[in-house]
Order: sequence, then structure tokens, then C-alpha cells
Amino acid sequence: MATALPAGEEAAAPRGAVRADYNSRHPSLSPPRTARREAPRPPPIGGTPRGGRALGGVALSDWPRGPPLSGRAGRGGRRKRSMAAAAGAGAGARLWAAAVLLLAGAGPAPAELTDGNSEHLKREHSLMKPYQGAGSAAMPLWDFQGSTMVTSQYVRLTPDERSREGSIWNRVPCFLKDWELHVHFKIHGAGKKNLHGDGLALWYTQERLVPGPVFGSKDNFHGLAIFLDTYPNDEATERVFPYISAMVNNGSLTYDHSKDGRWTELAGCTADLRNQNHDTFLAIRYSRGRLTVMTDVEDKNEWKNCIDIAGVQLPTGYFFGASAGTGDLSDNHDIISMKLFQLMVEHPLEDETVDWTKIEPSVSLLKSPKDNVDDPTGNFRSGPLTGWKVFLLLLCALLGIIVCAVVGAVVFQKRQERNK
Repeated sequence: MATALPAGEEAAAPRGAVRADYNSRHPSLSPPRTARREAPRPPPIGGTPRGGRALGGVALSDWPRGPPLSGRAGRGGRRKRSMAAAAGAGAGARLWAAAVLLLAGAGPAPAELTDGNSEHLKREHSLMKPYQGAGSAAMPLWDFQGSTMVTSQYVRLTPDERSREGSIWNRVPCFLKDWELHVHFKIHGAGKKNLHGDGLALWYTQERLVPGPVFGSKDNFHGLAIFLDTYPNDEATERVFPYISAMVNNGSLTYDHSKDGRWTELAGCTADLRNQNHDTFLAIRYSRGRLTVMTDVEDKNEWKNCIDIAGVQLPTGYFFGASAGTGDLSDNHDIISMKLFQLMVEHPLEDETVDWTKIEPSVSLLKSPKDNVDDPTGNFRSGPLTGWKVFLLLLCALLGIIVCAVVGAVVFQKRQERNK
């Protein structure tokens, strides 16, 4: 049952604006972030404005991955006194070249991301102002429950009061295989540091409108959850909160609040997203088995990478939603907008024979998250080995091979001299 906006409540500023036009140079631009911006904001990754298009317009190869590897591979300048040593050095050089070539292709292969022209806003899965049905008990395409309150400026899942739960869910199941969700949210309240909670969750699940202990929604769910946790329940944790984490569940896993979901977390990052005086955004992208979560919470109008996991399997026909909960500590948890974009991505021919509605949610990881429960950073879960880790491994292996070759050459030379 919706309630009216409390007296004296300060409404969240409108994010605004309908796109002006589609011109020939930028046919795919989405609505600008706000009308009050006078100059173009700096581009995020790959030179694309954060509000201009979905993440699909940025090739993963353009994402910052650290310094290039070129220039770091040097050659030894030492002369060898024998043909055998020279042969060993030549073999080492060839191995080095092979290692560099291998390194160039190491790590996860970037997905074939679409350009902005192929991305489409799906209004049946999007929540945007003006909210239809604001102030009433019903909204077209969306259902809400608990303490959720719909105003003209935001959807408040919980007020800054103790022991409150609320959620909002899309009525239409999503049958897109590749999609991207942009969420404009605001978490704020009167509580000081570590005296606020509990947080907000974004869902793509089989179940909907089922209240429960996981940020106001059901535990043992089927699908994907992104948690924006603002309170550290684990006193021994070394993580800095607020903390964003991802979880994929097939109904068999239980979210452990006492450990802040660490046992079932796939990846995560710290994000200073609470009590900000500017707009805060989060983007969730799922395409060809790859899950990417990015944030824009620093008022820089650019996406910052948070989570990047390959090998994620999510079925179609699930529902998008958002929920929040408070306990002994509280906060206002507001959703300003949720915009879903369809990504036009080519799939292999064999995918056409797959019934995507019957896929079980799963993740193919190098190892279980439980194996790294004591890792405070969880960096391994940002995907397979990063470029620097692969580089160091290959460098150590190469140095070992070169040392073995040189030692072998020296031993061979001494044996030749003895035979003479």
C-alpha cells in the first residue's frame, strides 16, 4: 500500500531529461544525465560519455588494464663462449618471443561487444520518471510491497526507520539473452559512520515479491543478486564499507549476514556511495556469459569497474527487482530509475538450439569463493588471472628455462673439453 510523501521530506533532485535528438554523428546517444550540465562531461572508458550509451559501446580492449607490456621484455647482452651456449641463448630468445606472443593472448578473451547503435531501451522493464500511479496502490508494469513509498521524485524502499523492509518488482519476465541495467539510486540517512544500515539489493531472479531476510527479499533464490551493503556485520572483516558484491544462486545457497555474504560472494569492491550530494549510479551488464558491474558514484560522469566475471550462466524469463531492509540501524534507500537496455550480440549457431528458460543459474570459477573466504579483497574473483599475474608467471618460467639452458650449455662445453 503506497503512502504519501512525509511532510518536510526533501525530494531527490530529478535526474532529468529527454534526449534532444538523434543526429547523424551520434545516432545512439541516450538521454543526457541532467539538464543543468553546461559542458560535455569527460568520457568514461574508450571515450564514450557515461550517459551517452550503455556499456556495450565500449570494447573491453579499450578498458584500462594497466601499463602495456611492450618495452618490458629485454634481451640479455652477454656473450657465450661456445656454440652450445650460443644455441642455448638462441633457444632462450625464441622461448621469450613465444612467451610474449602467449602473453598477448593470455587472460579472458574480450567479448564481442556491440556498438551504441544496437542498444535499445526496453520500457516494459524500465522504471523512470514520471512514475505512473505515484501516490496510489498500483503502478503499471511494477508491483511493490512492504514499506515502499512512491513519490513524484523517487521510489523509497525503506525510510530512515528501524526494522523496515520494502521492494519493487517488474511484472514482465525478461527474455533477453544479453542486457544491461542502469540504476540511479540514493542511500542516505542521519546515521554516522557504521551507525546505518542495512543496504540495498538489485535482483534478476525467478521469484518476485517474496519478502525475506536478504535485504528485504527471499533467501535461497534462483538467479542473480547485486548487494550494496552499507553495514559490516562481521567485526573481524578487513573490508571497507559500503561494499558491493555479486551472488549467483540456484536455490541451494544461503546468504550469511553474519559474514556479509562472504561465503557465497563471487566478486566485489568498495564504493563510497552513501550520503553523497550528487547522483549515484550502478550498471549491471550481462552478455555472452560475462557479468560486469560498474559504478559512477564520484560525480565524474564515468564508469568505474567493480566486478568482471566470465562463465556466468543466467536463464531468461526471470524478473528484475530491487529491495532494501533496515534492522537496529536504518537509512533511506531510494530508487530514482532503473533502465534496461537490450544488447544486440551475435551468438554461436549452437545457442539457437538451447532453451534459455531452462538453464540453471551457475558460475564457472577457477575455484570456489569459499576457498578465499579469508581474502579481504576478493580480487581473484574479478575473473581469471589478470595480465600482470600472467606476465609474472611467464617471466619466472622463462627465467627458469634460460638458467637451465645456460647451465646445460656450460656442462656440455666442459665435457667437450675433457674429451679432447
